[in-house]
Amino acid sequence: MQIQLTWDDPITEEQQQHQFETPIALGRELAQLPTTNHGQPVSQVVLLDANQKISRFHAWIADQNNQLIIEDRSANGSILNGQKIKGQQHPLQNGDVLQVGSYNITITIPQSLSQATIVDASLSTIAQPRLSTIVAPLTEITSAAEVSAPPPSTIVFHPETDAIETQENLLSPLHRSFFPPPALFAADRVSVSALHASGYPVDEIDYAAIGGGMGSFVWVDTLRIAGVKPEQIAVLSIQEKPYKRYETLLRNCQIPRYKRIRSGSDSCPDNIWGWPGYALRDACRSVSTGQLGAALGFLWQVFSEPVLADTYTPRARDVFDAMDREATRISWDRMWRYGSVRSIRKTEDGRYVIAYSATRPPGAPNYRFLIARYVHLCTGYPALKLLPDLQNYRETTQDLKSVVQGYEPHDHIFEHLEKYGGTVLVRGFGIVGSQILDRVYEARKQNPNITLVHLSRSPKRGNQFGVAKRYVENQWEFQPFNWPKATWGGDMRSRLEASDPLQRRELLESWGGTTTASRGRWRQIVKQGIREGWYILKFGQVEKVERSANGKPITFVRNREYAGFDKIEADFVIDCTGLVSNPRDNPLLNDLITHYNLDLNPQGRLHVENSFEIKKMRNDRARMYAAGIITLGGPYAPVDTFLGLQYAAHRATESLAQFRAPNVHYIEGMRSLWQWFKWAANQAP
Repeated sequence: MQIQLTWDDPITEEQQQHQFETPIALGRELAQLPTTNHGQPVSQVVLLDANQKISRFHAWIADQNNQLIIEDRSANGSILNGQKIKGQQHPLQNGDVLQVGSYNITITIPQSLSQATIVDASLSTIAQPRLSTIVAPLTEITSAAEVSAPPPSTIVFHPETDAIETQENLLSPLHRSFFPPPALFAADRVSVSALHASGYPVDEIDYAAIGGGMGSFVWVDTLRIAGVKPEQIAVLSIQEKPYKRYETLLRNCQIPRYKRIRSGSDSCPDNIWGWPGYALRDACRSVSTGQLGAALGFLWQVFSEPVLADTYTPRARDVFDAMDREATRISWDRMWRYGSVRSIRKTEDGRYVIAYSATRPPGAPNYRFLIARYVHLCTGYPALKLLPDLQNYRETTQDLKSVVQGYEPHDHIFEHLEKYGGTVLVRGFGIVGSQILDRVYEARKQNPNITLVHLSRSPKRGNQFGVAKRYVENQWEFQPFNWPKATWGGDMRSRLEASDPLQRRELLESWGGTTTASRGRWRQIVKQGIREGWYILKFGQVEKVERSANGKPITFVRNREYAGFDKIEADFVIDCTGLVSNPRDNPLLNDLITHYNLDLNPQGRLHVENSFEIKKMRNDRARMYAAGIITLGGPYAPVDTFLGLQYAAHRATESLAQFRAPNVHYIEGMRSLWQWFKWAANQAP
């Protein structure tokens, strides 16, 4: 019998969906598997868990007389549909949810779909399942050749403008196919003389930052404070403001400049020292305008969070304004160059060559080469993540208005709801889901005939590590930030750095998960919505999404309570499952990974050293570093936070100082104090 197991990866938040032939063994170590009476091969599902609540051989799923059963063989037991089972056999039905350690696994039995056609005959068109596979984490770092690339997202950032585009509307410029010249970049090391002979302009620089976002900004800021001059640095980016993409994503998910973002007081991209933090700056501004109570409130939040007060968070506009000030101080405009980077190669003389287009669309082609000895990669999220069934709906119907991704522009939804009312189906929790709910609450003040259906595969139980457990209320899992605070600079950070890639995978799976920050006002909105009936929580496995006769998306949800489907017809569906973090979805990184067969960690992200160096890209004295989400699963957990980007920048700069890179000094002692005084006085480093 073939079945399908579905769960969310607690690290990348990507949906994992695999089909297996029974019998199936689940556990932490499956070297000694049980044998079957008929010598059948056993499908293995290896689930890591640093809590060690998953036994080496934890559970057994088998087919007995055409009835699927699960047998728990663990020390701690399993949870089936919310009920604990230990050392027992239980029958399994479609849509059952099995919790093993921190994994919530939804079980689908494709063979019984023929029975479900009694409820809806259209489901008979579902494709047959694939052959069984073995799912097991990679024991160490893995070469690119051993990891297959996942299907690309259909919603990407335009390579020339950085605008959010759908693949069907995005026509890549033809010149991308022949620049750089394939013959020139075919070798592992490119001749510098051949570059000059190509006829394209060739520039040389000491340091090059590729990406130009907030990760590039904090690295360049740290370099400048460490002693590097502006004329030694080049920033290649298609966005002039380092926070442009971030601001766009915030605005699209209903967080305009005046609202507060999910960050802390001391994580300041404009200030590597973290003091004064945003809360103190907020308090000073309030005092200057005579708002003493507000000033005391900000300080109280910082000193009492999160036990006695909600965690302090800064306004988006304050973050961006502070970055503008720091950009002027470090001469960002002198270092920034418009550049759509095509490819990177090592050179024969121990450096790197970067092929890029300096053309601002729709201008004439302007291709160039930049040779640098030290390169920093921080390209950010390459695309928006769209659930497979919603992606299929959009491709089939070409309806890009009724079904949207939470990070796409979708103000039209709330404008429609405010005028006409209606139903919106939200899939995915986390910070985006909470902002959508807040926006619906505001829309209901204009039109109360609005209903929000929130769909999840299974109820939340709260992730646990040791004795610590996240608080869950009304299916929302609360945590001030996206990772426990101890991963930012405490014991968890040290433990992660000291671990090997596989141990890191275990730790991150135990610490990770989708959370949102606790806010008193917002939690009251959830309770009010449930009480008044306009906020509805639903659970189940989505089978497909189809278009109704009147043009609305219908979501078919398998309900484990009975042999059939719930049909949820909504005016709009909003996917809040997040962003794509796989570097292979970025053409530049995919080319680099493939050409140099770069090592990937067990999450399929770039393997980096504790200094965030990509060691396999060393070229004599030349060094390449990476930062941000493309290093997820490495030596630092919250890599895409403000503090995470600053931490990676600091470690990379320390590494450059150790290698005696030009003008790079350690930021410590009197140098650090003197540079802080310069920052406070807004003087150039």
